[in-house]
Amino acid sequence: KREEEERQKGEELIRQQEEIRAKELYLSLKQAQQHSQHSDDDQEWEEQLRRSKAADEERSHKARRARDEYRRQSLRAIQKGRVAGLSHLFQGTNLGNDQEIKVNNNSATPLLSPTASSNIWERPSRPFSRDVIIRWFKEEQIPRRAGFERNTNRIAQWFHGIISRQEAEELLMNKSEGAFLVRVSEKIWGYALSYRQQNGFKHFLVDASGDFYSFLGVDPNRHPTLTDLIDFHKEEIITSSGGELLLEPCGQQKNPPDYSPLFE
Repeated sequence: KREEEERQKGEELIRQQEEIRAKELYLSLKQAQQHSQHSDDDQEWEEQLRRSKAADEERSHKARRARDEYRRQSLRAIQKGRVAGLSHLFQGTNLGNDQEIKVNNNSATPLLSPTASSNIWERPSRPFSRDVIIRWFKEEQIPRRAGFERNTNRIAQWFHGIISRQEAEELLMNKSEGAFLVRVSEKIWGYALSYRQQNGFKHFLVDASGDFYSFLGVDPNRHPTLTDLIDFHKEEIITSSGGELLLEPCGQQKNPPDYSPLFE
């Protein structure tokens, strides 16, 4: 009974945070679009804004399905020892058998321990340069093992650095349907998953601004690590209309790898 009450409280907190996060992300993307110069990625921005708005409008109709699906995945993850439980909202998650990494519970913005850096890291409202993106990755994402294989210190084959949409499509050009890679986004605090479909490419933004990873405006599921998100969608489609499954990771074609600046 106590576990059920705790689960219900956790679900209610998650539902409230999802609504707040959706509004914040939509306003942030809209503001960033207004201040951003015209570029090749404008179409991607407009599409993501449209998806975010549509997701907000349909949230009330999909709330029950999303909660049921989230509960199912959360319980499955708990059984596999990946998360601490709904009541902790993935705080202090054990991300690997050989290493325990804890997220700062005192702030909405994860901070690196002062002993690890002479200057306290304060995340800007949005990325504005490659240097600040690299620092964000080093001080917030490496402690969360973003880009690493599960339970090892090897970089995942699908992980790439700060590369453009065009560069991602060139890497995927000669791949079969289902090939994919994950690149560090220059537009949001997060990533972009580039996917090879039969007649072209798709690009999905992955929000990493909080203590979880989730597709922006596409999928309500939240994952404690980036690797969990990738592994989940090797078995579950990203969208019902597209039926995207992550089948073949697209590796590096450069030496040194394009992610080298992130780990220097």
